[in-house]
Amino acid sequence: MAAINIDLIFDAAIRIQLIEEKTVSIIFTEHEVRIKFPTTRRLAEFLTVPHYYVLPYFAMMEEDGLVTRAERVGIMTSASGTQKFVMIMAEKYRETAEKILGPAFFRDLLERVP
Repeated sequence: MAAINIDLIFDAAIRIQLIEEKTVSIIFTEHEVRIKFPTTRRLAEFLTVPHYYVLPYFAMMEEDGLVTRAERVGIMTSASGTQKFVMIMAEKYRETAEKILGPAFFRDLLERVP
């Protein structure tokens, strides 16, 4: 079992969305872009760890301002979390992201997220 850390959780979320589910939920508002995270249970299953192993990392990510959690809504990235998510997606999974989102949309996303 690999050591869990915040970067690994972001990477796992991207792989779940792009490679396994082939879908990314992105919400655009006038002032920000947010990306919906997989559930903590889905991430734990993907990382092959007990669910309670990932929960403290989400608490840390929320404290660091990377995500927000809302009951019955789920986990969404904040502005800085979106920046981290998109940066990892661009660095490690660009080709797959372009296939899922389309090259023009992905390019626009990269421009919109500094």
